[in-house]
This record gives sequence, structure tokens and C-alpha cells, in this order.
Amino acid sequence: MQLFVGLGNPGEKYSRNRHNIGFMALDRIATLGFSGWKPKFQGLVAEGRIGREKITLLKPQTFMNLSGQSVGEAMRYYKLAPGDITVFHDELDLAPGKVRLKTGGGHAGHNGLRSMHQHIGPEYHRVRLGIGHPGHKDKVARYVLQDFAKAEAPWLDDLLRGIEDGIGELAMGEGPKFLNAIALRLNPPRPSSGKKKPVAAAKPAEEPRSPLQRLQDKFS
Repeated sequence: MQLFVGLGNPGEKYSRNRHNIGFMALDRIATLGFSGWKPKFQGLVAEGRIGREKITLLKPQTFMNLSGQSVGEAMRYYKLAPGDITVFHDELDLAPGKVRLKTGGGHAGHNGLRSMHQHIGPEYHRVRLGIGHPGHKDKVARYVLQDFAKAEAPWLDDLLRGIEDGIGELAMGEGPKFLNAIALRLNPPRPSSGKKKPVAAAKPAEEPRSPLQRLQDKFS
């Protein structure tokens, strides 16, 4: 069994914040035949299967900086190791729409990840969802708690669709294929025009000339 965790803040007020992109990802995954969300482990839980894999989705409702409490409680209940847990979270250090996978490492000041480290250690898997950086560290707190702009809706929708397309690959441990599914949504291949290049018209063959004609040409 695997535990997929989305990081965010609870409540309608925060639902479209950049900081809540982890919740958005899990909401999209939950449409793939999962049970309805139920309160459990200081969070909301939905259960289902992706292919042969049994998956539990968890959205902690403790607010971001206490997310690890909820995840730790779920991990102990299901008797999981950190390697059975995948966390979807916003990433300032990636451009909007970029996605990277990572296992272990530091929390880079992300309060949700900091709490995860405190409660379960660093050796869990991460899906880092790029939201871009405001340009200065003093602007970060305000930036992540702002809603996505209307102009960002197209790439955000494509990103979430790509996660839905590739989640089966991620569940099977096929990270590159998961990333490829997202890339195909964000940058679909251009369709060919279907037009063939015109073929140059062949030059008409010259008629063979008789010896008498060639002789006449010589003296004309």
C-alpha cells in the first residue's frame, strides 16, 4: 500500500492559493474512482486503487506547518515506511508548470516539509510542483498565499490533467513515464499539416535527332 499526501491549508479561503497546489493534485487523483473524502488522521482521507496498487490519499487539515502530525499518524496506523509515502507540494525553485521528483534531502525552508521531516524523517518521495518565485525572499509568504492568477489557469489545468494521465506510472514506480505524461499535456506535439511537398514537374525529354538533322544544324 502507498500513501499519497497533498500539502496545503484547509478551508475555502485557501483553496486556490499557490501553496495549495498539493491539495489540487490529490483532488484530481481522487476523481479516478476513489471513495469520498472522510475525516481521519487529523486530515481528509480517500481510498482506492490505481492499477494493482492500493492507494490512500491524505490531505492534512492541520494547516501547513503541522502537516507532519497528520502524516505521522497515518504512517503508524498503516505500518508504513517513509519510502511508502509520496508528497505533492508547491516548489518555489521551479518555474510554473515544471515538475521534478525527489527522494530525501532537505526541506529548503518549506514549512510543510519541515514538519514532515520532524515527524517521519526525510526519506519520503516528493513530487515538486513548480509555482515560480516572486523574486525576493521577503515576498514569498505573501506570494504563496495568493490565488493563482487567471492567466495561469491554462498551464495549471494542463499540469493537473497530466498528473491524472500519469499517476498510474508513478504508482508503479515509473517516475520518468509519469513526468513524460505531464510534459505531453503541457507541450503536446505539433500536428503535422498533412500536406506533401509538391513534386517538381519533370522536364520533357528531348526527341532524338537523326544524323541528317544534326548535319543540317552544323551548317545552319
